Amino acid sequence: MISEQEKPIKYSVVIPVYNSEGIIGTTIDRIVAFFEKHELDYEVLLVNDGSRDGSWEVVREKAQANPHLVAMNLLHNYGQHTAVLCGLRKSTGDYVITLDDDMQNPPEEMIHLIEKAKEGYDLVVGKFRHKRHALYRRWGSIVVGAINRRIFHQPKDFTMTSFRLIRRDVVERICSYHTSYPYITGMALMFSANRANVMVDHRERDVGKSNYNVFKITELVMRILFNYSAVPLRLVSMMAFVVAALSFLLALFYFVRGLIIERSVPGWTSLIVLLSFFNAVTILILSMLGEYTVRLLNQTSAADVYHVKETIEHGD
Repeated sequence: MISEQEKPIKYSVVIPVYNSEGIIGTTIDRIVAFFEKHELDYEVLLVNDGSRDGSWEVVREKAQANPHLVAMNLLHNYGQHTAVLCGLRKSTGDYVITLDDDMQNPPEEMIHLIEKAKEGYDLVVGKFRHKRHALYRRWGSIVVGAINRRIFHQPKDFTMTSFRLIRRDVVERICSYHTSYPYITGMALMFSANRANVMVDHRERDVGKSNYNVFKITELVMRILFNYSAVPLRLVSMMAFVVAALSFLLALFYFVRGLIIERSVPGWTSLIVLLSFFNAVTILILSMLGEYTVRLLNQTSAADVYHVKETIEHGD
């Protein structure tokens, strides 16, 4: 039980909702029961990210019945990280807790994040005792973790998950960061200084299946690489430099061969192969530059990352 003599602290819980009609109601009820049990001041922000099932109807009904709930219905499906950013900007708590809508993060485990935050940490992340994800998601987590360590300087002994508690000052820095492609994990690492992991349970998904697939993971990796680093550009530049050096050596070889050994013109086959190869490299470089250009245009021209179609709050 949390001591009543401590300074009142408000907690905001942000949940991105997507095609979870069969489980989101239970998730909400368990969260409300947790905060009522511990007599904590709270709000729950539910962001419906363009669900194609009846998730919004469930969320709206819950928000109309409970003034502690805020429900936002986004115009389209913008992605999990954009939905979380929407919730962060609407939140008012001293601490913000983010978790998924599928009950794989049991709401009762939030107590571990809250207790750890009392030690002065500005970012507390749940580390799963036994991860219950499919194999391809585990491999995806390994790849994303490696990228986080390279780009965001995530410590090797620190684990990032979507089950986390973020202090208000870090939340404010995240919300003020201008980007059309938010990546909450990376921004939390960028704008926090005192981080900690805490062991929590991770359960099997009882209803439905995960919305994350190989394509979603690939899209996330591309979002990180192209919007928060110059790694792809540097790799392609390095490859172009190597190709240019090899081309110079090859040209020198044929030149010397023509002067010393023979004067016949090399065959058309080698010429066509070389031209095709170098043209392919040129197209690859131009495509990479085009990708960066498009994303820069989106960053500078997009006024809003998302659009909210409907909001239900204060039981209205």
